[in-house]
Amino acid sequence: MDNATASLPASRATIDPKEAAHFGALAAEWWDPKGTSAMLHKLNPVRLGFIREAIDGHFGTDSRGLKPLAGKRALDAGCGAGLLCEPLARMGAAVTGVDAAPENAAAARAHAEAGGLAIDYRAGELGSLGLTGYDLVCSLEVIEHVTDKAAFIGDLSAALADDGLMILSCPNRTARSRVLLVEAAERLGQVPRGTHEWSQFVTPDELRELADGAGLELGMPRGIAWSPLKGLHLSDDLALNFIATARKK
Repeated sequence: MDNATASLPASRATIDPKEAAHFGALAAEWWDPKGTSAMLHKLNPVRLGFIREAIDGHFGTDSRGLKPLAGKRALDAGCGAGLLCEPLARMGAAVTGVDAAPENAAAARAHAEAGGLAIDYRAGELGSLGLTGYDLVCSLEVIEHVTDKAAFIGDLSAALADDGLMILSCPNRTARSRVLLVEAAERLGQVPRGTHEWSQFVTPDELRELADGAGLELGMPRGIAWSPLKGLHLSDDLALNFIATARKK
């Protein structure tokens, strides 16, 4: 252990070993759009549309440009096998991906290398890695899986540069999400059984309180809704899932 690591304050554990094992067991299928992560592959373009608009609004980049994150550092906390990290790298960012499961980090690393992308993947507790100064910090569909939500949001805030941008998304704890995201989705095989525990979902008001406690100001959330005609899409309806920006106060 070097001196810099030794001087880091002790962080509260946020990884649930059962959750890490559950997602680590799926590592080999993350990149299969018809596999156990099929729903994430459908969700990713919607999230990326929101993220790109937020990047352009925050950093003043041209929406037509291909590399809006050129010269910037991006962190994806709870990165899985890199479904978000790789698009961020293609936008020009120097990307770090952190996941609780070593199997996911290994699968992400192998996929990035095969695609010629240099992405720094790490496994372990976010708060113990000493990551700071990131222009963009993302954590999507992760907070519902951690054991200490306040500590996790605090770790995300500590990694964010003072003038940086954070993106958070989470299923909302509503009756509709319980029926559609947990019971129906798992029964129909859209997500693996045991992926979601409805009681751990976070409401927009709760996320705002968590953000406030970590010195962050949460932006106006957008819903990620589903309809037979549009499929998954950004919406004013927050009942199923929502995504929001956050900035340091």
